Amino acid sequence: MRRRPSNSAAEDDDDNNEEEPSSAPASPPGGDERDGPPTARKPTTIATGATSETLDRRKADTGIQPGHSQIWKSLSPINGSPAKEQHAVISLPPQQAANTEMQHSARHRRSRMRSPWSCSPSTLLATALAAFLVLTTLHSFVSRQLDVKGCRMSYMRPAFAKFEDFDTEHTRFASKYSLYLYRESGIDEDTKVKGVPVLFIPGNAGSYKQVRPIAAEAAQYFHDSVQLNAEALKSGTRSLDFFTVDFNEDITAFHGQTMLDQAEYLNEAVAYILSLYHEDRRSMQDPDLPDPSSVILVGHSMGGIVARTMLTMPNYQSNSINTIITMSAPHARPPVSFDSEMVRTYKRINEYWRQAYSQKWANNNPLWHVTLISIAGGGLDTVVPSDYASLSSLVPDTHGFTVFTSSVPSVWTGMDHQAILWCDQFRKIIVRSLMDVVDVHRPGQTKPRADRMRIFKKWYLTGMEEVAEKTLPHQEPTTLLTLEDNSNSIIQEGTRFTLRSFGQAGKPKAYLLPVPPRGTAEGSKFTLLSNEKLDPPGHGGNLEVLFCSVFPLQAGQSATLFSMNMDLSGNSSGSTRLACKNAAEDVISLPASTRTSKYPFEEGSAFSYLQYDLEDISDHQFVAIIDKATNFTSGWVVAEFNDHGASVIEPSVGLGRLLTSGLRLRLPANRPMVTEIKIPAIHSSLLAYNLVIGNQACGEDSELFSPLLRQYLSDPYESKYFVNVKQAGINLHGVAPFMPPPLKAKSAVDGVSLQLWSDSNCNTSMDVSLRIDVAGSMGKLVMRYMTVFAAFPLLVVALVLRKQFKVYDEQGVFVPFSEAMDLCLRKSLPILLLALSFLAISLANSSSHMSRPQSGPLPWRRNATETLTDYTKNDLLLGSQDSFFWFLVPTLGLVSVGGCVVLNYIALGVTYILSFLLSILTARPAWLQRDDRRRASSPAFAAPTPRRRIVTTFVLLILVSTLIPYQFAYLVACIVQIATCTRALRVTRESRTGSHYNFYNYAHSILILMLWILPINLPVLVVWIHNLSVHWLTPFSSHHNVLSIMPFILLVETLTSGKMVPRITSRLSYITNTSLFLLAVYAAVYGVTYAYILHHLVNLVALWLVVLHFSSSSITLKGLSQMLEVDDGEADQGSSKKRP
Repeated sequence: MRRRPSNSAAEDDDDNNEEEPSSAPASPPGGDERDGPPTARKPTTIATGATSETLDRRKADTGIQPGHSQIWKSLSPINGSPAKEQHAVISLPPQQAANTEMQHSARHRRSRMRSPWSCSPSTLLATALAAFLVLTTLHSFVSRQLDVKGCRMSYMRPAFAKFEDFDTEHTRFASKYSLYLYRESGIDEDTKVKGVPVLFIPGNAGSYKQVRPIAAEAAQYFHDSVQLNAEALKSGTRSLDFFTVDFNEDITAFHGQTMLDQAEYLNEAVAYILSLYHEDRRSMQDPDLPDPSSVILVGHSMGGIVARTMLTMPNYQSNSINTIITMSAPHARPPVSFDSEMVRTYKRINEYWRQAYSQKWANNNPLWHVTLISIAGGGLDTVVPSDYASLSSLVPDTHGFTVFTSSVPSVWTGMDHQAILWCDQFRKIIVRSLMDVVDVHRPGQTKPRADRMRIFKKWYLTGMEEVAEKTLPHQEPTTLLTLEDNSNSIIQEGTRFTLRSFGQAGKPKAYLLPVPPRGTAEGSKFTLLSNEKLDPPGHGGNLEVLFCSVFPLQAGQSATLFSMNMDLSGNSSGSTRLACKNAAEDVISLPASTRTSKYPFEEGSAFSYLQYDLEDISDHQFVAIIDKATNFTSGWVVAEFNDHGASVIEPSVGLGRLLTSGLRLRLPANRPMVTEIKIPAIHSSLLAYNLVIGNQACGEDSELFSPLLRQYLSDPYESKYFVNVKQAGINLHGVAPFMPPPLKAKSAVDGVSLQLWSDSNCNTSMDVSLRIDVAGSMGKLVMRYMTVFAAFPLLVVALVLRKQFKVYDEQGVFVPFSEAMDLCLRKSLPILLLALSFLAISLANSSSHMSRPQSGPLPWRRNATETLTDYTKNDLLLGSQDSFFWFLVPTLGLVSVGGCVVLNYIALGVTYILSFLLSILTARPAWLQRDDRRRASSPAFAAPTPRRRIVTTFVLLILVSTLIPYQFAYLVACIVQIATCTRALRVTRESRTGSHYNFYNYAHSILILMLWILPINLPVLVVWIHNLSVHWLTPFSSHHNVLSIMPFILLVETLTSGKMVPRITSRLSYITNTSLFLLAVYAAVYGVTYAYILHHLVNLVALWLVVLHFSSSSITLKGLSQMLEVDDGEADQGSSKKRP
């Protein structure tokens, strides 16, 4: 290895009175390797008048080798005479003159760029643009395109019973975790189990007390309603025994091993809970009922992931879990990738679930009986991106689905990460759905899987989805409707029916709408909207809707075949009998939309809506709308048949047109009551839109309801309602970055659909316009890309370090971080970001191509999920599946540049402050001579004795291998590096020599690199400290790899001695160049998904630097033993001597 000599930063200079140059000479004749243009060269004539000593010193500072230039020899004193000024003019050859001029220009550049605080115009501009982007994005995130909070507060009277006997005989985690049973004071205070077991699992840093709202509502609902309903009790409905676990607020999201520990403990808790129902002294279970063999799981946040992990653990009891409901749980991918065990655990769990559901036969699927419901809070959840709650890549529609709280009937509002637990209207839906799936007559305590899925869809979906099941086609006629023959209440076919009030006739009256015959236009639908509730059979409301067929009652045939007999013939001699089915079970609840409505979640009456495809009701002849009011009552009904062509609009528009000119539509005056606008181009969760709906020219008295808008996606099930809509902010959770592809590939993305209910009786047209909200879209980047800044800035830092080493190896000057940043901004950084932009476009195009379903010659021989789907294809770079977002690469690169510049100046400020304080604490008397003060201050950089350094390093490594995680040692290394930079700055400011400047810039850049890695290590360190705080002293089973921290420790310890890394002039310099370049590329391409690997890559860079450091010194066993034998007192004496 060819190395150029490098002075230690602790070496002193005998001439402090002379201003030293601060930059290196120009590069070799091949041209300057910097990003700037090469300097022109020409023969130069110089005047000399300096001593040999000074010139030799300048030559050493600028890195000139003595054997490479004859100029310095010609300038030395003649015939050994004393040094004195000599004025001579020497004509140099062109090549030597060019080198000399470059040396002088380099010295002037060093003088100008010596200060690490200097900032070039390009750096300043990039930082200003980055600050503008960050501030604009944050402002958009907190103030634009925000969902409205609509949760009502819940109340409870909690009481907890701890199971003290669930101890170390049952689980090895008994000293850390605890199990409790919830009881509602004043309603159910008996601690014996008597219902269906439900286990609540808290999330990251969650409390066992978070079960209170849901458990209290379950107790209250059973006490007030269910236990009084004999039919419900007969069907198997019982109370719910809510158990909850105290994890001591474990930080699950940051540590995979903690998640596995919780899953192991919970499986043991499930076995213990089930055993309680076998003990007579602890159970009030009906002896005629089977003992429970399964527990329902309710998980919040990371608790939902722990629930899925339980089924993959070795101690899982088969069939002990069959129903899982999760709230705000990031199923698709880990929220952060700082821990290797977390990433591996997620991968293992998701592969297990995918593999299970890819089996052809149920006997081979261990999860065949499991239903999984994932509920997301939407845009208000700023802790976990709701996109991650999607199950489309894990579970088929037959076993689970993802739904947003804004879609849930009677809830209609988004929720933040914690509100999803206590929101009053939502907890009622959770409890009622659980009560409906319970069946204590079965050992599993729940209904069969298909029935459970049907019940969950009924409670959580709007009823307008394609998977929503209608009950009408499966019913038997229950009502016999008798009408007089001469009734004129039959509405002409194709005419819209509108009833503006009830009870006008003073008696019940039926209106019949003929069902169009088969063969009518494909996609025809029947729709009905009313502000009245639809009556089930036998109820005394104002409105009942029946689907009827002619039923000629034969002589002697009894009408008791029907449970209801509705005779509206008025004792007329001639009558018509219709066999009818009641449609109340299929009613869809919609938020009321009037001129006074503001939000969909407002308390009050809702609208009733019916929607049937013509195929579902083609067996009937009439739709009977029964006005049962006998007195005048305000209210209205609108019903009609419409075809697909008139009710569905599919404009051909792309993102480019939406961005430039937007979308404008005019709905005709004779439009249907319900109009649906499908826009496949709107599918990305990174974009937001503004929708404007024009006013109807309809008087206050004649308008039945104000326009009502539903924005919805079919995967996942996300619906948002806008009442009395004039303007609306459209944002969605559709195609999101880094999300794995679905189990079942689609040929095309459905995109968003806008469903608009409007009073078309006004007979006026309506304008609809839609434009991209650029400012509002910027805020959508925060949740999707907030982890990018743990990785992307390393791209910038690696390139800056690469440039610093390149200049240092060529010119002998380690330029400041800010100067290297300026050089990178001129060429290397823009080129790399441009290349990454092209890579992003290529990845997006290949992702869209691979998402298309693969067809083969024998497609029936392959299961739906047995495809060649690559579930990691969206893990690269910025994870975008749309080439439209290629610009995010340079944008985030620019923001990362600004972040690096800011961190650089923060680090400079900290080290300058600490250096100032150190100077005050170690100030020397003023009466000392300057040289004495200088020599007295030189040992300020003297390192500890070699023996002390070796012992300290050895002890630290022993602790890492046994007790502490290596992340703690890394934090210590960062602190030591800050101290090294502080001392280096003090020595540099006092000596003002080039060698000291080199070392300070080098140490400072290493500190910047270490600080960007620190956030990757801090989360695991926080978990370790938390375990200590709860007296859990069991060491981690991971994070004790000594090799993961040894290079960092050796590098930091080496720098404490003030030793500068040697220059490399051979081809080995390519190793430094290439390693830093690969680090930059990896940080950009894989850094977000595998952030933990960045620590190990930087660790390898540190190892290479340690090799360079030790390669400049000869270390033998004899010398090492002598260093260990040095006494501390001798070391102290030696430290006061001037270093050679």
